[in-house]
Formats: sequence, C-alpha cells, structure tokens
Amino acid sequence: MKKITILALVLILGSCKPNVKQKAVQNSVPEKSVEPHSHYPDVLMQVFDAHGGLEQWKQQRTLSYIIPNPDNPETHTVDLWSRKDRVDAKEVSMGFDGEEIWLLDPESTYKGDAAFYHNLMFYFYAMPFVLADDGIVYGEADVLRFEGKEFPGVKIAYESGVGVSSKDEYFIHTDPDTHQMAWLGYTVTYRTGEKSDNVKWIRYNDWQTVNELVLPKSITWYNYEGRDILDPKSTVTFEDVAVGTTPKPKEFYAKPEGAISVEAKKN
Repeated sequence: MKKITILALVLILGSCKPNVKQKAVQNSVPEKSVEPHSHYPDVLMQVFDAHGGLEQWKQQRTLSYIIPNPDNPETHTVDLWSRKDRVDAKEVSMGFDGEEIWLLDPESTYKGDAAFYHNLMFYFYAMPFVLADDGIVYGEADVLRFEGKEFPGVKIAYESGVGVSSKDEYFIHTDPDTHQMAWLGYTVTYRTGEKSDNVKWIRYNDWQTVNELVLPKSITWYNYEGRDILDPKSTVTFEDVAVGTTPKPKEFYAKPEGAISVEAKKN
C-alpha cells in the first residue's frame, strides 16, 4: 500500500480529526501528576497496561516521529503535557504554540487545512493513551467482528464544549488475547456540526516498543459497509519514533517570523 502525501492524506481522511483540547500548560511544572484511574473502564485500563502503562506515558514530555511521504517527509513533534505541536515538511511548517495555530508557507504551495492537519496524526498515533484525556465520557460498545474474531470495545464521547468537535464519537476495540488496541472506529462532525452515524475504521496491528511504550509502526484505514469491515484502503507509516521526558524549548513551538495565524472552526 502506498504512503500518503500531506495533501492527499487530508483529502482521503476527510474531516476525521479526533477531538482535541488545545490548552496551554505552564512549562514551569516540574513533574506531571498521575491521577487515580478509578474512572477508567477496566477494559481500557487493560489496554493502557498492555501498551506500557498510563503512568509511563504521563511521565513523557516530547514525542516525535517522521511520516515518510515520497519526496516530502514530515517531521511531527508534540509536547505531551501542553499539546503544543509542530509539523515540518520541505516547503511548509505548521504548529500550535499554546495560544494559536500557525502556518509558515513562504511559496503559498499548501492547499490543505492547517487548523485541521497540524495535530491530526498525533491523535491517531497516540492511541490508546489520548483516551485518558480530560472531558471524556466512557460507555459500552457492541463487539466488533472481523475475520471470525470478536473484539470487545469501549465507546468514547466528549462532554459538551470539549475540543473542536464535541459531538464526535470513538470506539476502541481490543484484541481479547493480548489486550492491545486492535481497531479504532470514529465518526466525523468537524466542519458540519452535525452528528454522524457513519463510523470509519482504522486497524492497529503493527507495533513497536519505544521507551517501554508500545506505539504504532503503521496504521491502516479499511473500506467498510456499516460495521462490516472489508479490505485495506490506505496505510500511514511512522519512522524514527522518539519519546522522552525532556521538553523542547518554548521557542521550538513558537510562531515563526513570516507565519500566519490560522483559526480552527469549532462546532
């Protein structure tokens, strides 16, 4: 399966951005606190543990990886505490500095939506751990069946007003043998504001261990008819993954000279 360029990725995925909360966190906080986990469903806690543990994840500060698009690789970097981020490609950079989204496009070549794309892949990549974010409401999900195997699931919804698309819903389904994440289903409301029953599906079955955390090597979108999952559609690969406790200097995420501010549409 071919890898996807930065523009084609936006077009193929459509408005599929996982719900996010862009809230700055003071860089002076010396240590990330770990909250009690009693409010997480047991099946979700099993998933966290199978991927290295929520405590290990919450101690990390900086995540980076490369999406090796042909002729235009993208380097993605995220501060895991503040959720500041930066994406650097050959001709374009974009990011979130804690207050606003910015786009640096000197040649005016970028045809996508920077407000949509700047942290899009992070929220898909950082599954299942982003499902421990604040403002989430957990519920039961029907079992997902694929190739004769049943995958139990948890429904993810968001409190009203949380993120840019609080009407979005997500469904995480786990492998009953390993308890690792196996599938992510999601609906889309970004740009429309209308709740949807159309659930898209991503398969998670290609993993690597980085700093004791089990993170994706690649994720694959599948064609589907309702809850009947069909054949693979497109794959995104992640290379040179690094995660650690050292933060980048605040200047790294700052809006560069010549960049423009981009406003996100909030439903």
